[in-house]
Amino acid sequence: MFNYKGHKTSQRRINMIYTMCNVGMLSSLFFAAFSYFIDGYGISLFLIFLAAVYLFAASITKIKPTTARLIFITAFNLSVAIIASYFGKGASFELILMYAIGLSFILYSYRREKELVIAFSILPVILWITLFFTDFELFKNTSVNPDTIRNVIYPISILTTLALVSFQLGYYVYLTVGFNKGIHNKKQEAINASNAKTNFLSTMSHEIRTPLNAVIGLSHILGSNNPREDQKQNIEALNYSGKILLNLLNNVLDFSKMQSSTIELDHVPTDLTSALNQIKKIHETSCIQKEITMHLFIDDEIPIVWLDIVRYNQVINNLVTNAIKFTKNGSVTLRIKKEEINDTKVKILTEVIDTGIGIPKDKHDTIWEAFTQASTSTNRLYGGTGLGLPIVKNIVEAMGSTIHIDSEIGKGSRFHFEIISKIASTKDLEESNKVSSYSFDKNRILLVEDNQINIMVCKQILEKENLIVETALNGLEAVNMIKENSYDLVLMDIQMPIMDGYTAATEIRKFNKTTPILALSASVFMQVKDRIHKSGMNGFIFKPFDPEDLLNQIQQNINPT
Repeated sequence: MFNYKGHKTSQRRINMIYTMCNVGMLSSLFFAAFSYFIDGYGISLFLIFLAAVYLFAASITKIKPTTARLIFITAFNLSVAIIASYFGKGASFELILMYAIGLSFILYSYRREKELVIAFSILPVILWITLFFTDFELFKNTSVNPDTIRNVIYPISILTTLALVSFQLGYYVYLTVGFNKGIHNKKQEAINASNAKTNFLSTMSHEIRTPLNAVIGLSHILGSNNPREDQKQNIEALNYSGKILLNLLNNVLDFSKMQSSTIELDHVPTDLTSALNQIKKIHETSCIQKEITMHLFIDDEIPIVWLDIVRYNQVINNLVTNAIKFTKNGSVTLRIKKEEINDTKVKILTEVIDTGIGIPKDKHDTIWEAFTQASTSTNRLYGGTGLGLPIVKNIVEAMGSTIHIDSEIGKGSRFHFEIISKIASTKDLEESNKVSSYSFDKNRILLVEDNQINIMVCKQILEKENLIVETALNGLEAVNMIKENSYDLVLMDIQMPIMDGYTAATEIRKFNKTTPILALSASVFMQVKDRIHKSGMNGFIFKPFDPEDLLNQIQQNINPT
């Protein structure tokens, strides 16, 4: 059952047409008998014919709804005009055409059948104007008694018009209420789905970041314990690998955040040569396993620049990882070079070139879409989430640039983009890299954490800086310890058994308003941040935390000056 332009007619509309045809048939027979009673023999015969037309339309409604609608709405408009002409101006029967103007909006879909809606809305207006200019003698004038018209037909016309228009308005209200209810239900479903996604990602983020926190924390501890020269490079690579793994985790979380907000960049003074010196070492193992070569070229003439090096690294690692993944023979090249420079800014070209399988030209646009890869076999053969390139695109655009691709099947690919960065000074870089000094004097810290590895890592970092650390394994234990002891600061994990961090902080604030509480959170979602503040905590530290960031926040809360 299809309607205008091949669209399927809804069952609700089919039922409406069928009901209207039957109501029209019964009404026509009733008024035919009434007209005969008041000596309107001509119009009585017409109404009987009209009832037959409505009956025919009803009989074909479920088979040919398009034809049935056309017959009904045309017959209705013409019949009102004929009856109005028959009884004359005094009967005011033409007022029913007001109902006919809105009838097309009930029988047709304005979104899909706009032309028919407009046409059948104009038809009753044309008939009304025609009746007016022909002085209601368009078809045949009546021989019915004028008193009957004035005392009987006129009230019936008015009442019928009011009833039909009231029905129409009521029907529109019914549709509007139903539509709004549907929107509300869909909105609620979307909110529930979003909350479920947030809870899932928050839980997974916590579970993955917990061991990752140990990797990054322990590598920091190893690096600060005066390692041998032959160990330093391996420790640096271990620490960098942990951060790369963290970036991979952030890809999933970033994609979720990027759908609802813009990316905020954190520019810091950056020496690209030293900042990217671990790139080749990190990816070298994968290249050796595939027996391909990796080349790294960084222009020595690039000055120190202001750059969000974390996001820039995220872009580079995504592109290099993809290049290695899709290259069986040959090489992968990362080239970063100066394009233009003046006193304050420098244009930097970044290129990742491979000799891999290449990407078809018709896929050059679709690869930037989430969860999309060049072909259905790509995911099966090479794996991957399909989120890397969409995130690359979003970050590069946030940097004020556009990423481009040159690629041919079997010849490899070249991804490249240009960014304009402000030039920083050597002094800026030194200030940024200056090792922080802390003025802790055996301050007491309560660490509330249920993971023993995290406890070990965090205690080593804090105790090395002259802090005294006590531990609680859950929120309830923390509440009892704070009641009995005095602490300079509390580090509170969020997700714990028995009592979580939110509840524990709320309970603590009932009897202790002053001790700073910092949340240790693995979630980056605003809902979590809002709950942290509402529960009375003073701030939060992301897991896996950077040891310097952890110590800086403790310093700010214990010694604000």
